[in-house]
Amino acid sequence: MFNHWITNGTDRPFYARKTFHLSCAPAKATARVCGLGQFNLYINGQKVSDHVLDPAWSDYRKRVYYVTYDITPYLAKGENEVLAEVGNGWYIADWDYGYSFHFPPFMPPNPNPYQPFNTELIFAFEADLELTDGGHVTWEADQGWQVAEHPVRHTNSFGSEIIEGSKKDPDAWALAKIAQSSPSPDLLSEQTLPPIRVIEVREGRFLHTANGRSIYDFGLNGSGLLKVTLKGKAGVPIHLYPAEKLDEAGDTDQMAKGWMPIDVCETYIPAKDDVWEEFAMTFTYMAGRYIAIDTAPENVQDVRMEVITSAWKEAGTFHCDDERYNQIYDMIRRTVEANMLSVHTDCPTIERFAWQEPNHLMGAAILYMKDGKELWRKFLTDCRDAQHTASDRFRDFAGNEFCPGDGLVPSQAPCYIPNVLPVPGMGSFYDIIAWGSTIILGTRWHYLFYGDKSILEVNYEAGLRYFRHLQTKLDENGFISHGLGDWGNPDGAYARENIETALLYADAITLAWFAEELGLAQDAADLRKEAAQIRDHYNQELLVQDENGRWCYRSFEKRSEGLVLTQACEALPLYWNMVPEDKIPDVVDSLRQTLLEKDAFCAGEVGLPYIIQAAARYGMNELIARFITKETHPSYYAFILDGETTLGEFWETNPRSHCHDMMGHITEWYYNGLAGITPLEPGFRKVRVSPWMPESMQEMTCTYEAPQGTIRVHGQRVNGETVFSVTLPQGIEKD
Repeated sequence: MFNHWITNGTDRPFYARKTFHLSCAPAKATARVCGLGQFNLYINGQKVSDHVLDPAWSDYRKRVYYVTYDITPYLAKGENEVLAEVGNGWYIADWDYGYSFHFPPFMPPNPNPYQPFNTELIFAFEADLELTDGGHVTWEADQGWQVAEHPVRHTNSFGSEIIEGSKKDPDAWALAKIAQSSPSPDLLSEQTLPPIRVIEVREGRFLHTANGRSIYDFGLNGSGLLKVTLKGKAGVPIHLYPAEKLDEAGDTDQMAKGWMPIDVCETYIPAKDDVWEEFAMTFTYMAGRYIAIDTAPENVQDVRMEVITSAWKEAGTFHCDDERYNQIYDMIRRTVEANMLSVHTDCPTIERFAWQEPNHLMGAAILYMKDGKELWRKFLTDCRDAQHTASDRFRDFAGNEFCPGDGLVPSQAPCYIPNVLPVPGMGSFYDIIAWGSTIILGTRWHYLFYGDKSILEVNYEAGLRYFRHLQTKLDENGFISHGLGDWGNPDGAYARENIETALLYADAITLAWFAEELGLAQDAADLRKEAAQIRDHYNQELLVQDENGRWCYRSFEKRSEGLVLTQACEALPLYWNMVPEDKIPDVVDSLRQTLLEKDAFCAGEVGLPYIIQAAARYGMNELIARFITKETHPSYYAFILDGETTLGEFWETNPRSHCHDMMGHITEWYYNGLAGITPLEPGFRKVRVSPWMPESMQEMTCTYEAPQGTIRVHGQRVNGETVFSVTLPQGIEKD
């Protein structure tokens, strides 16, 4: 595949084109295309497909995605022009202009910075055409193609672009060059995950002027392609500044709390004086709710944001008559959509990195809402591609060689800026069990939701290698404790030993289940034995009695302060069935005590899903309902009252990021707590349905599209009694 990759010989965006003659119309025509880092394809002036920002991000040294298109509808008898535009993306990151990620001052300089994957942008194309006269034609990119400079002169992975209007119709075409370096054929993979698509077009509403800028509001925070019609003076730049919030003067506020300015800037340079021209983002996307344009409003029209996501296919729905629950659900759904763009980013503003932890911690919360079958396959492929071998070498702070360790799955996949060294006093941001365990626990969620055993077959060995790596990280006390613990905990109660070692047990017991499902009896027996050893040591060291003789789990991290309990410390062993059966009632009571003492969820992103699920399992739905609708933080509804349309990073007003889905675990409870839909066997072959409604609700409807069909739960209060109806498709056994 791809006999040639062509280029204009530079690291700047370019056009590539060629005209082909057809003696008759094609009966069927298929094209395979790749432009690195991002590309768009046009035939006879029409954009091919509804995709944007192809191909998917990947570690281009390990895997390169090409895209297959049906181009039959775009072709006709006679002359046919194929044109592509190619931009940077992460392939050769262009950080000469606009915001790019930098580690904050409290972290030491990174000795392993981003490295470009090539010195020139490249493009490949081949098409197979079956003609109506029975003939067959093959087209491909070669030196007969022409290339030209693109009007996008700079494009930045974090959302900045410079577009020169005078270059929109290039007149200086040259013959293409064969790329000096290009991906090996064995690195090529067909892109099968859902493409990034436009799901909504939001019109910018003019608000006012501030600091000489015209301010527009799209009404919702999100990720999208900005399009604006502008006029100005030829050659005089017009700048556009996106932001998630406004400052006190009403101008766009690009300061990320406690971080640095996210000074993303799109720039349009008009070609002519006082003529309407369109600015349209091409190779990157903006994130935010507002846009400031440094020109008068009479010079601006048609301000639009084309909202984009890879998570456009719904799997579930929820609606009730208590609007607070609907607002929370929609806030989290929009946040997920804004962060699903061929990778699962942590936020579309500050980092845009593919942090892996939500792919298991948020697994069920997202998979109930969205069809994630192919998305999760891709995320897990990224994990396998990123997994280290013993020969991988980096640099430490002194410039010496450093080996992260065989089997390590890094916290980001793909990882373009490898911060491989622990941050003094904070732990590792690279080797973190709650992040790397996606290769195991993310696989678990995929198998539970879709029942496709092939997901175990392709990920089991990688998961086992990762588990063996983790065993080398046990500390002198027999715990895993080198990561970030309960990251985001508002009290700073990270409880590393408790949380990270509970996840080590989770990895072991889950791998044992995988081995059983795959018929690997000896592996399964060995892993169950190892899991039991982890559990027994955990209980021996952490399961204690309080002054009243009640069993509970102490925070090992706080041992010098006496007996300290946290919500996460009690919840994780309950969720993962680590608690001896005779002590479960006591630990449940201890969890309830920690919840009542705070009168809120006091947890970070790692502990929170387990707290919610353990509380629901042991009859505390009333507390969950009360906590999520509180009007002050920590609370989901507090974000709604703050005016947020997407979920904040931390439990606070004006968080660092206003679009982080890492704490959105509550939607899992909407489906398995309120609607009560819980898979008991992979692929929903067997389910438990035990719905519940809080007193504030009078009616509720929830659906989930299982592999066998639609599960529907409806609840309604009739004469003071709650009546539920449940519809299950054929092929699902009800517990």
